[in-house]
Amino acid sequence: MGMALIRLRVNSDKEFIDNEDLSQIELADLKTISTLGIGGFGRVNLVKHVDSDKVFALKILNKAHVKKMNQQDHVLNERNILAACRNDFIVRLHRSFRDSERLYMLMEYCPGGEVWAMLRNWGRFDEQTARFYCAAALEAFDYLHRHFIIYRDLKPENMLLDKNGIPKLADFGFAKCLKSESGRTFTFCGTAEYVAPEIILNKGQSLGVDLWALGIFMYELISGT
Repeated sequence: MGMALIRLRVNSDKEFIDNEDLSQIELADLKTISTLGIGGFGRVNLVKHVDSDKVFALKILNKAHVKKMNQQDHVLNERNILAACRNDFIVRLHRSFRDSERLYMLMEYCPGGEVWAMLRNWGRFDEQTARFYCAAALEAFDYLHRHFIIYRDLKPENMLLDKNGIPKLADFGFAKCLKSESGRTFTFCGTAEYVAPEIILNKGQSLGVDLWALGIFMYELISGT
């Protein structure tokens, strides 16, 4: 996989980006079944392709709100990085669309929901269960870091479970491609409890901030707080 794909800037209204035979899917071919979640920039719907009955998660972003909050770069980074990623522990982006008011990302549906919801119900995980989810995060980080991608938003809310219970990282709004393994970026972002000291001190952040977050993630899974 070449990093040129990650730096791709999309000029067309829609683009086929998956190896599966989804190239003929149009936005009009998708029927909304339900709402999976609502966030600050839009919503995620469960949709069905009317011809094949395949189900997907459709992330819908309001262009005006994204622009108002100056999040264009984050949205573009998320789309381009997910378009390039092919890893069993990262949620798959199949295709993207846009119209005059909204941006759409057609994504793999993970019916198991968030690890956070399971943690909330259980209170905390035993060591073996926590190890399983931490290992999945580490596998995803190994893949991302080998391509100089910093994730910057690990937390139970951003790990989804597919139909087989395989954990997958989602929500790449804070992800960024660095110029090299030792490259740094200075954007202050992430969830407060998870940010590394170098982010708070504005010393420049590199791939190591994801490993700091992995330690916090491990603690939260085991302790429930």
